[in-house]
Amino acid sequence: MTDDLLARHRCVLPDWLALYYEEPLEITHGEGRHVWDSDGNRYLDFFGGILTTMTAHALPEVTKAVAEQAGRIIHSSTLYLDRQMVELAERVAQLSGIPDARVFFTTSGTEANDTALLLATTYRRANTVLAMRNSYHGRSFGAVGITGNRGWSPTSLSPLQTLYVHGGVRTRGPYASLGDEEFIAACVDDLEDLLGHTRPPAALIAEPVQGVGGFTSPPDGLYAAFREVLRAHGVLWISDEVQTGWGRTGDHFWGWQAHARSGPPDIVTFAKGIGNGMAIGGVIARAEIMNCLDANSISTFGGTQVTMAAGLANLTYLLEHDLQGNARRVGGLLIERLRAAAARVPAVREVRGRGLMIGVELAKPGTDRADPQAASAVLEEARRGGLLIGKGGGHNTSALRIAPPLSLTVAEAEEGAAILERALRSLP
Repeated sequence: MTDDLLARHRCVLPDWLALYYEEPLEITHGEGRHVWDSDGNRYLDFFGGILTTMTAHALPEVTKAVAEQAGRIIHSSTLYLDRQMVELAERVAQLSGIPDARVFFTTSGTEANDTALLLATTYRRANTVLAMRNSYHGRSFGAVGITGNRGWSPTSLSPLQTLYVHGGVRTRGPYASLGDEEFIAACVDDLEDLLGHTRPPAALIAEPVQGVGGFTSPPDGLYAAFREVLRAHGVLWISDEVQTGWGRTGDHFWGWQAHARSGPPDIVTFAKGIGNGMAIGGVIARAEIMNCLDANSISTFGGTQVTMAAGLANLTYLLEHDLQGNARRVGGLLIERLRAAAARVPAVREVRGRGLMIGVELAKPGTDRADPQAASAVLEEARRGGLLIGKGGGHNTSALRIAPPLSLTVAEAEEGAAILERALRSLP
């Protein structure tokens, strides 16, 4: 049956629509931190639909909220008052830390980032944008134009002029050998030099932890140091929290809070986990920025009743069950377990991350040369062992991405680590 579905997929869907595994699987249902395929195989899910199933598969509180709302009305558009949208916006605005915050809901992180770019360029009356090397911000024409990862940027054409800044990757590049303070100082010097050679940009957009880039991040405090320079030039700071938001890093609710001495960003974007699988994205900005548009606009499917009901139920569950704290505790155990396992595998260059956002980068043993073939081999072997993980990285997709639902238990973390250790040790 899967072979037939794969053939049908290839006949009607784009060649560039990526599928994992030499023999792609169809996931039919899930519960908690597990999913099942159409052949009845059970897997421990350490990727959560690309970090989207944030709390758990088939979480009763969310499925109940969706079913009850669907039984009343599913959608009416933003042309009408929407109680669920207002209630979720109130909660998100309060959690954002942005003063006098306004929230606009979209259907994806891509759309959220596009909206943030529209706001920033309109507010600043400039179309130059600063972005980080190795970054990823979505698949739209505008978002691709600011993506600093060659593997996810199919065209150099763009409505924006994009300039790329150092700092998103701590252990590669010209400053990798420096200590953290020296690394930050060198990146700030680079930013100041760049700003001296160009017209003032509209904004810097940055992921606190680069998701598709392989869960890389700078030392804490880098974006606070950047913020001081940006403020002097009137440049906005956009924090792309599509993957880091809602407590996934454990230490903080938002990724930007690791750089908090400068206060919150001007604009925050979010998506993925807030809907626990439902299509929700959004933008948070202070009122003067959000209200700078002088033309009519709506969001046909952004903020629809059924997705907002899911978001409210999911956010409530996350906060009431302290899933951020669980990500810190269980994620800390998991990363240390993986580091201990990786110490015995020459192909592992680095285990990095925080909370339940962990990257394992593979390289040719004894070198820094990326090894995407090894990453693919481990992905396949982990699946055979009953574990689903992801891939990423700016050097030919050589990093394994581990991001389970935030309700992961200690026993499940140990089980997944054991499977992954066996997969890593299977490398020649």
